[in-house]
Amino acid sequence: MPHLLSLIREDVATVLERDPAAKSHLEVYLCYSGLHAVWFYRMNHWLWNHNFLLLARWLSQVARWLTGIEIHPGAQVGRRLFIDHGMGVVIGETAIVGEDVTLYQGVTLGGTGKEQGKRHPTLLDNVVVGGGAKILGNITVGHNCRIGAGSVVLRSVPDNSTVVGVPGHIILREGKRVVITDPKQINDPLSAALSAVATEVNKLKERVRQLEGTGGSEPASESLQRIIEDRDDQI
Repeated sequence: MPHLLSLIREDVATVLERDPAAKSHLEVYLCYSGLHAVWFYRMNHWLWNHNFLLLARWLSQVARWLTGIEIHPGAQVGRRLFIDHGMGVVIGETAIVGEDVTLYQGVTLGGTGKEQGKRHPTLLDNVVVGGGAKILGNITVGHNCRIGAGSVVLRSVPDNSTVVGVPGHIILREGKRVVITDPKQINDPLSAALSAVATEVNKLKERVRQLEGTGGSEPASESLQRIIEDRDDQI
């Protein structure tokens, strides 16, 4: 019991620390569905580990109905998880969530439907996942990572990285912008198509100059040149 009370106090302190909208301990106790979902999860996880599987699953559905947040009792969740504006958050059965993780509204830690066994992601410590982001499959998101709102992450992410986009790709690592040198790593279809069009336009302009006999090599427009130069950047 003393350990449980200390965890509850720690959870409340976490909310007060991370959410500037939280005005008092009483408000946090009464009004934060993300906190209630975590407390439900801890009870359900204990039941799951003691082989009360059906009861744990049923109570997790009750918690989902009450809070709008679904945490499977088989998931492994670390301390000080903060679920802010948590409606629609889903954490799958084999997901692992480290300590000091923050999840916003609509985040899914789910599977791809093609895996067996460990089929949900692992989030290490100090990860922040923006609203609506989907992290899918048996992948690992490293320490201190930031996942942008609405991103769909399908590959593992190294420590200290920032990921955005659909599909998700790294734009910052260790505080520095990521530049892709291997074209196979460019995984944004729209950016790749735009880059290819810009290159073809540049070739056609050069061909027209040759046919007209104007000679020389007039530089491409500033916007076109920027697209060509950025074709190896993961934007």
